[in-house]
Amino acid sequence: MKKIAFLFLGCICIIALTKCNSTTTKTDTTNDSTSVAISDSGNVTANWKLGVQMWTFRMFPFADALDKVDSAGIKYIEAFWGQPLGAGMKDSFGIRMSDESKAKLKQLLQQKGISIVAMGVIVPNTRDEWKKAFDLAKEFGLSYITAEPHKDQWDMVDSMAGAYGIKVAIHDHPKPNVYWSPDSVLAATVGHPNIGSCADIGHWARNGVNPVDALKKLEGHIFGVHLKDIKKFDDTKSEDTVVGKGVIDFAPIFQELKRQHFSGMFSIEHESNWYHSVPDVIETVKFYNDQLSKLK
Repeated sequence: MKKIAFLFLGCICIIALTKCNSTTTKTDTTNDSTSVAISDSGNVTANWKLGVQMWTFRMFPFADALDKVDSAGIKYIEAFWGQPLGAGMKDSFGIRMSDESKAKLKQLLQQKGISIVAMGVIVPNTRDEWKKAFDLAKEFGLSYITAEPHKDQWDMVDSMAGAYGIKVAIHDHPKPNVYWSPDSVLAATVGHPNIGSCADIGHWARNGVNPVDALKKLEGHIFGVHLKDIKKFDDTKSEDTVVGKGVIDFAPIFQELKRQHFSGMFSIEHESNWYHSVPDVIETVKFYNDQLSKLK
């Protein structure tokens, strides 16, 4: 009887343990799937960066422009060649900066917690100029270079970009620029995995191109975005305005980029109100954040 009793108790324990383990496994699985769902839902926009193309503050030295970027609460920038550095530095941003200027510039960036993610728009003419550009990009830890490479440079640029681990994003200026159409940018990406698009939303609209259609054409090849708005569609001379106040409908643009799992930087490029544009940039930041909060 004792043996039977012990056997009976053993069976009960085994059943109880099995149920406990089964329940735990089910709960863990539920938690895991919930966590994955939340992660998948938030991952896309969580990887987006909001920055400023320093051309927005081109009337000011780089150091003063950094103060303006900081006052707008932005921590990422796209630098452009030729902007005087200021703050006692005699150089301009670019491949001819002295080691001393580079060191001081890095210090300024670190003090404000601002990172250079990209630089452009550049049009190097020779392999040596491209090499110096990539060397500079590597030194400052850039993710991509915004450029308009000559057609006969595509193979070379793609190869160098792969070697450096730094992408090249082709920018679209208004007509008659060779890259005004998304088709011309797409052509450059064929067989060139390190060449993609810097999607200038405003310039596409100036060229009479629907930005959402252009984004769909370039799906999988978009490395960065220039965020701007304009007053008149299909007019290459149309003036800039604050993002959200012009003719461009941004909701479907953000929705499309989310669908594509875009994971780059939106560079605010405000080419208006040159000397007093900080409030306009701040308004664009608010608009951007509001649009993201509405994304489904």
